[in-house]
Amino acid sequence: MRIAIIGLGYVGLPLALVFAEAGVEVVGIEVDADRCAQINGGESYIQDVSSEDLRRVVDDGLLTATTDYAATCDCDADIICLPTPLTANREPDLRIVRAGATELAPHLRPGQLVTLESTTYPGTTREVLVPILEDGSGLTAGVDFHLAFSPERVDPGRIDYTTRTTPKVIGGLTKACTARALEVYGTAIDHLVPVSTPEVAEMTKLLENIFRSVNIALVNELAMLCDRMQIDVWEVIEAAASKPFGYMKFQPGPGLGGHCIPIDPFYLSWKAREYDFWTEFIELAGKVNENMPYFCVEKIHRALNTRGKSLNGANVLVLGVAYKADIDDLRESPALKVIRRLQERGACVAYHDPFVSRLPDFGLESIALDRATLAAQDVVVIVTAHSAIDYREIVSQAPLVVDLRNATAGIPGSATVWKL
Repeated sequence: MRIAIIGLGYVGLPLALVFAEAGVEVVGIEVDADRCAQINGGESYIQDVSSEDLRRVVDDGLLTATTDYAATCDCDADIICLPTPLTANREPDLRIVRAGATELAPHLRPGQLVTLESTTYPGTTREVLVPILEDGSGLTAGVDFHLAFSPERVDPGRIDYTTRTTPKVIGGLTKACTARALEVYGTAIDHLVPVSTPEVAEMTKLLENIFRSVNIALVNELAMLCDRMQIDVWEVIEAAASKPFGYMKFQPGPGLGGHCIPIDPFYLSWKAREYDFWTEFIELAGKVNENMPYFCVEKIHRALNTRGKSLNGANVLVLGVAYKADIDDLRESPALKVIRRLQERGACVAYHDPFVSRLPDFGLESIALDRATLAAQDVVVIVTAHSAIDYREIVSQAPLVVDLRNATAGIPGSATVWKL
């Protein structure tokens, strides 16, 4: 079997590696020629894919990368893993997927499988991909070639559930399409979950992430209320988590980050309006989560005021800028919003992140942590709690700490610690 993975980013490259490690010949289609050169040289640019593993399958001839869509002609399956961002107005932007499908269509041949993995709204596979692929190929979806949707479920940095071990939801245009997709994915993925239609598979992905968004918004709102009531929200959460049934633990934070949870709810809200339906509950959660970076900056300001200092002109050290702990992914990171807001308020901002060396858009580079640096700050703000950071040292050396992740829980020290 030979398959093409279209788009070799955070989703596509790990998927390509999983297929290659299963002995499937993979050709990666990537618009960035520099990325193609890196892959063909066995050099990974994705944290979840080690260069050692990549080099092994490249040297074995199981994975190659090219910018040329013509390489899909002799493939049994084409899997689209292209980004689906939002426009400035928070509406779905499918231009990259449309362009990829348009490039792919002339190279389609009878019997091939096309699968879309990009997160999108229900109806995209049928309403957007079908006409592009049919018009460009002269073939009929579900008759001449198979078509399915199978949502990616990548959680960067996670090692207990990987691309191979995370169950794969698959919904085909027809029963035969689903069956063919199950055959293809079954060569590399441990557990497959067939569903009746692409729309069910598309909605499944949105439900998963909207569930998280809504529950995070709930606990974020409670955190803001607890702040006003002078109640430790973290103690409340731990106490509630002692109940062995009927409760699932979610934690507050400075906002949502990553490639899915901050974006997916807007896809469904946009599509719902087509049906004269307003997803008020989902949109309210989005408002709460979007407000969190601003609330956190105000909390930093209040903490400084208790020491007779203003945010304007204050030395502020931000710890952690990736969107979650122990990865290098900056997509939609709330830390970037916090930094931007701090700078707008006149703060002198520096940052430390062992995974992110530079923030070119802010003109910043990660600084080393030492006692002199910590002591020189007016406030140290823990935005992303990387495990490599010594929080005991932070609490013992910094004069003031605002901990947005409860990273300093139970650590004694001389610093005044404010928690979210």
